[in-house]
Amino acid sequence: MKKPLSQVLLAPQSVAIIGQSNDATKTAGRPLKYLRQAGYAGRVYPINPRRDEVLGEHAWPSLADLPEVPDHAYIVASTEATMEAIEECGRIGVPVVTALANGFSETGAEGIERERRIREVCARSGTRLVGPSSLGVVDLRHKTFLTANAAFDEPDLPVGRIFAASHSGGMIGTFLSRGKARGIHFAGLVSVGNEVDLSIGEICQATLDDPGIDGYVLFLETMRKAGALRAFALEAAKRGKPILAFKLGRSAAARELAVSHTGALAGEDDIAGMFLAECGIARIDTLEGLIEGFPLLARVPVPARGARRPTVAVMTTTAGGATMVVDPLATRGVAVEPPTPQTLARIKAVTDVDVTPARLIDLTLAGAQYKVMKGALDVLTTAPEFDLVVVVVGSSARFYPDLAVKPIVDSAGAGKPIAAFLVPEAPDALARLAAAGVPNFHTPEACADAVAAALQRRAPRRIEVRAANVSGADRMLDELEAYALLHRVGVPHAQSIALASSIAQAPALPFSFPVAVKALSETIAHKSDVGGVVLNVRDGDALLAAVAKIRQVTNVDRVLVQPMVSGIGEVLIGYRLDADAGPLVMLAAGGILAEIHRDRSLRLAPVDLAEARAMIGEVAALKALAGYRGRPAGDLDALAQALVSLSQLAVQDGPTVAEAEVNPLIVKPKGEGVIAVDALVRLA
Repeated sequence: MKKPLSQVLLAPQSVAIIGQSNDATKTAGRPLKYLRQAGYAGRVYPINPRRDEVLGEHAWPSLADLPEVPDHAYIVASTEATMEAIEECGRIGVPVVTALANGFSETGAEGIERERRIREVCARSGTRLVGPSSLGVVDLRHKTFLTANAAFDEPDLPVGRIFAASHSGGMIGTFLSRGKARGIHFAGLVSVGNEVDLSIGEICQATLDDPGIDGYVLFLETMRKAGALRAFALEAAKRGKPILAFKLGRSAAARELAVSHTGALAGEDDIAGMFLAECGIARIDTLEGLIEGFPLLARVPVPARGARRPTVAVMTTTAGGATMVVDPLATRGVAVEPPTPQTLARIKAVTDVDVTPARLIDLTLAGAQYKVMKGALDVLTTAPEFDLVVVVVGSSARFYPDLAVKPIVDSAGAGKPIAAFLVPEAPDALARLAAAGVPNFHTPEACADAVAAALQRRAPRRIEVRAANVSGADRMLDELEAYALLHRVGVPHAQSIALASSIAQAPALPFSFPVAVKALSETIAHKSDVGGVVLNVRDGDALLAAVAKIRQVTNVDRVLVQPMVSGIGEVLIGYRLDADAGPLVMLAAGGILAEIHRDRSLRLAPVDLAEARAMIGEVAALKALAGYRGRPAGDLDALAQALVSLSQLAVQDGPTVAEAEVNPLIVKPKGEGVIAVDALVRLA
C-alpha cells in the first residue's frame, strides 16, 4: 500500500543519501553526520560509488545495490549526477526525492531542459521531488535530518509545534537558530528550492492533519504555484491552523535578486500582498517579526469579514520605549486607542494610579510593582474597547523581573491576547515570557509588525474560478467589441456608433451633440497618446473636422462616436488574469493620473457586493464621492455593482479575457448610476 506523502517526506523508515562524502566538513558530508547526531532510528543507506566506507559506515555503490527501496532519497551530488540519480529513483520507485544541486532554470535553456526532464520522470514514475536547489527536509520529532544546512550541526535541538517552509535553503537554519534563542521551536522545516515538482503549498497541505503541528511560517521568494498555496491556506483555515508569511520582492531590486536566486520572477508586490490576504495568510514585513510572531498569531482570532477595525491598548512603565511601538503600529494602520473613562476609573480603583487620558497608558514607575502591573492588566484584558494589549516594560525587566514581568506571565491566560516588548536587554525575562507562552519581542518594529499582521489577517474568501479556455493567439478588441463583451457581464457603457473615417458628410446621430470622436482600432490601446481622441465636438462640421484629423494622425478606417458624459467623479475598474495569482479585479482613482497615484484596491475575482463595497472604502480618492463635507454623493452602489459585473469575467462563458479595463468609468450622482466611456479588452 502506498505510504502517505507526509510519512515518506518527514518520517521515512529508510533513507538513502546519494553522493554522501567521507568528509563531514563538506556540504555532501553533512547529512549522514546530522542523522546520526540527531538519533534517527530508521535505516540509512549512504551511496558513494567511489568508496566502500563513508564516515565509518558501509557505503553502497548505487541504489540498485540496496536491499530495499528507500522511502526517501536525498541527493547531494553534482548537477549531472543528480539528473542520473533522479532517473534511477523514478525507475525503482523511490516515493520521494530531495535534490540539493543547482544548475536548473536559473541558468538558462540548459537548466530549463533539465527541469522538463525531471517533471517527465515524476509524471511517469509517481516519484515526488523536493527541489532542486533544496537544502533539505527536517523533522525534529522523528529525527529526520535530511539537510546540508550547517545550522543543524548541534545535538539536542528542541522540538516545537510549528512547521516552517522556505524557498531559500538558508532560511531553515535561520528559523532554527534564531527561534531557539527566542524560545520558538519547530516540528519540521523544509527548503523547497525551485519547486519543479512539489511546492510549498503541496508539502504543507500534506501535513495539515498532523496533530503535532499547530501552524506554519513561510519564507516566500515568489508566488510560483500560487494555486497550491491557496488550496493549502483554505484547508489550514478550516482546521484553525494559522499561517505567517514573509514575502520578498517589495522593491524592484529585491525582485531582481529573487529572480537570480530561484529562476522565477516574483509577482508585483501589491498583487502578492492581496493574494496572501485573500488566502487568510498573515503577512509580516520583518525577519524578526517572522521568527517571533507566530505565538501572537496563534492567540489572535480571525475577525469576520466586515467586522469593526480591531483596537489595541499600549500600556507601559516607560513612555519613551512605548512610543517606539506606537509609531510603527500607526504607520501599519493599527488603531491604538485611549481607554474609556470607565476603564480609567477601574484602573484607578485597582492600582491607585492616576493614568492620564491618552493613547499611551503610562503607569510610570509605579507599574514596576506586581500589584499595579497585574491589576492594570486585569482591567485592560477585560475592557470591551480593546482587542489586544501591548505591554512595554522598561529597565525593571532586566533587574526585577518578579515585579515587572511576572504579572505578565500570570496574565498569560487572559481572555484577550497580550504581547510584550522589553526595552532593555533582558534575556532571562524574555525566556520566562516565552516559557509561559506570552508572545514577546526583541525590537519595537517586530512587535508592531506582528501585531499588525495578526490583527489585519482576515478569513479567506472561498471562490470558484472557471479554468482558462485559451485558444489561438491573444488579441486586442476594438472599443466597440470591448463594450459588447462588457455589456454581456453587465457593465454599463455610453451609447456608441462607428463611422467610416472617409465620410464626406456628417450623418444624423442617434444622440445629441456635443460628442467625443475616437480612433476605432484593435491595434491602438491608448488612443489619447497618439492624438486619436477629440472631445466636445459641437456640431456636424466639427465632427467632419475631428474625423479628418484622427484619420490623418492614426490612418484608421473607422472612428467611434459617443455622447459626452459628465458626472461627479471618475474611477478605473480593471480585470487581469495574473500568471501567478489568477483572476484579479481592481478599483483605482481614474483618469490619466491612475498609474502615478497607485491609489487602488485589489481582490481575487469574482467578488460579491460586500467585497466590492469594501474595495471602494480602501481607495482614498473615493472618499470624496461619499458626500465628503457636503459635496454631492456619487452612486457608489452602482459602482460596487459594476465591480461585481466586471469580476464575472473570471467565470463567464466564452473566450478567456487576459485584461479588461474601463478608464474612466464616470460616477454620476447617487441614484443615477455609472457609465463606461472608454474600454480596453485583451483576449488570452
